[in-house]
Amino acid sequence: MAEGLVLKIALILVLGVGAQWAAWRYQIPAIVLLAVVGLIAGPATGVLQPAQDFGPLLQPAIGVAVAVILFEGGMSLNLGSLRGSAKAVRRLIVFGAPLGWFFGAVAAHFIGGLSPAVAILFGGLLVVTGPTVIAPMLRQARLSHRPAAVLRWEGIVNDPVGALFAVLTYEVAVHWVLDQPLIVVAGGLAVGIAVALALGVAVGLGCIQAFQRGWVPEFLKAPLVLGAILLCFAVSNLVYDEAGLLAVTALGMTIGNSRVSSLDELRRFKEYVTTALVSSVFVVLTATLSWDAFGSLNWRHLAFIAAILLLVRPAAVLLSTLGTPLPWKERALVAWIAPRGIVAVAVAGLFATKLQVVGFEDAALLVPLAFAIVFTTVVAHGFSIGWLAKVLGLVSTRRPGILIVGASRWTVALARALKDLDVPAIIADGDWHRLRLARQQNVPTYFGDVLSEVTEHHLEFNAFGHLIAATPNDAYNALVCTDLAPELGRINVYQTGCHEASDHPRRRSFTLGGKTLLRSGADTDDLERRMLAGWTFQKTRLTGAFTFDDFLANRNTDAEILLVLKHDGRIVFATHKERPKAAEGDVVLSFVPPESRRKTGDAAAASLANADASVKAKVP
Repeated sequence: MAEGLVLKIALILVLGVGAQWAAWRYQIPAIVLLAVVGLIAGPATGVLQPAQDFGPLLQPAIGVAVAVILFEGGMSLNLGSLRGSAKAVRRLIVFGAPLGWFFGAVAAHFIGGLSPAVAILFGGLLVVTGPTVIAPMLRQARLSHRPAAVLRWEGIVNDPVGALFAVLTYEVAVHWVLDQPLIVVAGGLAVGIAVALALGVAVGLGCIQAFQRGWVPEFLKAPLVLGAILLCFAVSNLVYDEAGLLAVTALGMTIGNSRVSSLDELRRFKEYVTTALVSSVFVVLTATLSWDAFGSLNWRHLAFIAAILLLVRPAAVLLSTLGTPLPWKERALVAWIAPRGIVAVAVAGLFATKLQVVGFEDAALLVPLAFAIVFTTVVAHGFSIGWLAKVLGLVSTRRPGILIVGASRWTVALARALKDLDVPAIIADGDWHRLRLARQQNVPTYFGDVLSEVTEHHLEFNAFGHLIAATPNDAYNALVCTDLAPELGRINVYQTGCHEASDHPRRRSFTLGGKTLLRSGADTDDLERRMLAGWTFQKTRLTGAFTFDDFLANRNTDAEILLVLKHDGRIVFATHKERPKAAEGDVVLSFVPPESRRKTGDAAAASLANADASVKAKVP
């Protein structure tokens, strides 16, 4: 029995993480694959039967998972960033969320036929747009900066907000069923909210103090936070039923808005845990469904789903953004795009059973309705966002650029060479004087430390596909690559070489930093000396007459390939261990000595001339 249960838990985790990987690999919304996997493992084959497999442990397990997910959402709410965000984002949060809740509840009751309490709870859940679903859509559609920022911030903030709307509705509904006076209901709810907020903030402040005073070693900080989440959730629920969800959100916001030095490590830890829990919960909830549950949906429910897409969301967005600087095209796009995510389904699954226990029979429709809305919005918005953005002229025409950290003669020359290849590049440096040469040559610059919190809110990292850390400080280069690797992908971060040999005992650990740029692994001092000696960047377009083999045969032995710009727009860098391959139509960007440019150019011209002569000889 125990072995079978462990096998089921392992299967759920493998299926969930496997679906996440496949979604990343093939650029498919993860929620779609998670649902397909859950349906196959549950209703289709019966391999997973969560209600029978886990029995009374199922609901508590889902509750704990939702608590951790909401903590992650609360930790993502940076109040400083929110205050400095655009007026449209603030309007969508302050006015758009309540309007969406109201319109969604009205539609659920009068169109979907749900009881008032269930309709109000479900309307609150539909506010959630889900950053885990929005982010891949924005990357694929290549939206221009402003509408992408609005949609991204709305998804981050509304994720816990919609769940909190549902918590408040549940508390009111339960007390209403108990036939308690309104004053008692309101008083009890106020006490529950106060206790939950106080407990969440108090536990959060306690963790912050313990971290800042050095009472907790680094390796215990993440486990301590996980324990604090569970303690806060359990104690709050003992004081007031389901107040734990509000408490863990407050806990996440308290820690997320602190200035704890280990905040990045904590964020990564909770992202790992949340990803595993989100994947597992979604597979479990999908596996609990039956074909009869979907068969219980009728034409009224289909009309309700259509109203959510075509009436509720557009009305809430258009009304809340009146008077903002957003042009009508951007308002129209934001009004249409609102894919619901995993949080909506997870919270619906949590409250569906609880509401049925207290007498709301139609709460059984919450999970199938939530799945139906998630599928509909993900498919409709996922397949239409690119087309609509093109029609409205809101597609960013710029390809993903390169962020270069460290201003020098070499990096400025590199940025200019990239500009000639139509590859956006920006040089970031914390020294204003070092950026002078870049400014003089009209190279885009950013003044500031890329590791600072301010930079996160002023430099759009989504616009970059690659990073090159090229400061004279190898330790700082490694720190930049290590810190931004989760954002850009570890295979996309590079740094200039180190002064020490690879076997030097004081060289940094291989687990830190990015890939070493250039075959020679030259450091910044060597690159600067080459620039003073007259080295330049040279671009060579490969053709059928002048192939990559011809290029290699005719290049100067000292010249170094920096990157290959593929014909489809991809960029492949040369590293200390790998040399990229190139084919016809690709462009090779090399760093060459003065005598190399003429040699390679003459060879290319000769090859083209021979090819031209060969063609003429074949013409009768």
